[in-house]
Amino acid sequence: MEYVYAALLLHKSGKPVNEENVMKLLGAAGVKADPVRVKALVASLEEVNIDEAIETVPTMMAAAPAAATPAAEAKPEGKKEEKKEEDEKEKEDAALEGLGALFG
Repeated sequence: MEYVYAALLLHKSGKPVNEENVMKLLGAAGVKADPVRVKALVASLEEVNIDEAIETVPTMMAAAPAAATPAAEAKPEGKKEEKKEEDEKEKEDAALEGLGALFG
């Protein structure tokens, strides 16, 4: 995860997410970085719009509390509500796939 955090920190600070910057940042944090992993991370992020990927996170976070609701508190659901939940789950899965592409 520290590799991803480094990439996000570089992006947020407006610096290019490249191998040299990721290695420097990880070194400054006291992490012995694996150059192969750094290279893979940078390569996987080349075609990713990080800002767009970050925008999908609030959607996923909003769905998380609903999934954490205990079954005892859940009320019986009809077919229409079940379909709606399935649609929401599909949207969440799609967002996670997009986020997975961001992090390689």
